[in-house]
Amino acid sequence: MNAIGARCYLPVTDPECLVWFDAPQPIVGPRDLLVKVEAVAVNPVDTKIRKSLGADPLPQPRILGWDAAGTVLEVGAEVTNFKPGDEVFYAGEVMRPGCNAPLQAVDERLVARKPATLGFAEAASWPLVAITAWELLFERMRVDVDGSDAGKALLILNGAGGVGSVLIQLAKRAGLRVIATASRPESIAWCREMGADEVINHHQPLAPQLAAFGLTELPLIINLHLPDLYWKQTGELIAPFGTLGLIVEPSAPVNAGDPMKMKCATVVWEWMFARARFKTADMHRQGEILADIAKLIDASQLKPILGNTLHPISPETLREAHAAMESGTALGKWTLEGWGEIGKW
Repeated sequence: MNAIGARCYLPVTDPECLVWFDAPQPIVGPRDLLVKVEAVAVNPVDTKIRKSLGADPLPQPRILGWDAAGTVLEVGAEVTNFKPGDEVFYAGEVMRPGCNAPLQAVDERLVARKPATLGFAEAASWPLVAITAWELLFERMRVDVDGSDAGKALLILNGAGGVGSVLIQLAKRAGLRVIATASRPESIAWCREMGADEVINHHQPLAPQLAAFGLTELPLIINLHLPDLYWKQTGELIAPFGTLGLIVEPSAPVNAGDPMKMKCATVVWEWMFARARFKTADMHRQGEILADIAKLIDASQLKPILGNTLHPISPETLREAHAAMESGTALGKWTLEGWGEIGKW
C-alpha cells in the first residue's frame, strides 16, 4: 500500500521531510482490528518523533500519526468487541506504525466506536488529547470525576492547545474552578469558549494575576509546557500537599527540593502511550475512556476542539500541520481527511 513516512530528520520546510512510499500491508494480530483510516490528526508527538530520527535514512520510512478515525475492515481471531463495518476512533501505540497510511492494525483494547454525532475528521481530533487529559486529571492527579472535589482551583498552563482544550472541559464537569493561561487574543478567547473561569497571561508573572482573583496558592496545577520554564513559579504557587501534573519533559535541570519538598507536593507524570508500551493489565481502560468521551460528545456535554481540517491526507498537508504544531500557536486540533488517488490501497 502507499503510505506516508519520514526517512530521516529534515526540517518541515523541506519537501522530502514526509514522503509517499510503498509500505507492507499491516499484519493483523489476534487482538487487532484492521482499520481503513478515514481521517487523522497531528500532535506534537509527531514532530518530536520526526525530529528524533537523525540524519541517516532509515531502511523503511517511519509511519507517524497517533490519532485516527476509520472503519473496521477485519478483526483478529480473539477480538470480541468489534466487527467489520464498525466506525471507530483511537490513538494507538507509539511503538507500532502510525495512522498516516490508508490501513492500520490497532489493538482493540485501545479503540472505541466513534461518536455517532461526529464525522471522521472531527472524531479524529479527540483520542490522544482526550486520553491524556482524562488519565492526567482523574487517574494521575486523582481528581474525583463525580464532583467530590468541586470548588477546588486548578491552574492549567497552556490552555489553548489540544490537551488544554479537553482538560478545561473535563475539569469544569468535575466542578473545579479553572484558571487557564494564554497570551494572544485568539487563544484567550478559545480558553474562555472551552469554559475557563479565568484566563491569565503566561508571559507575565503568574502570582499577581492570580492574586487579583483571590488566589495565593492552588491545590492543583497542570503545566502542559516545559516544566523548567515555570518551575520556580509553580513551586511558589502550589499549595501544601498539592499536586503538579506534567506531560512534557524538562529542557533543563530543575530543583526537586524546596519549596516542593517543604510543601510535600506531589509531582505526577502523564504519558498516554504507557499502558500500550508496557502492555499493562488495565490497557483496556483507554478504550473505555474513549467510549466515555464518545457518550459525552453525543450528549452535547463536550464542545468541539477542532481548530482546522485539511484535505486530502498527503505529505504536503501533513507538512502544513506539522508546521502548525512546531509554531506553538495552533488552536485546538488539526485534522486531515480523505485520500487522493495515490493514497488508495
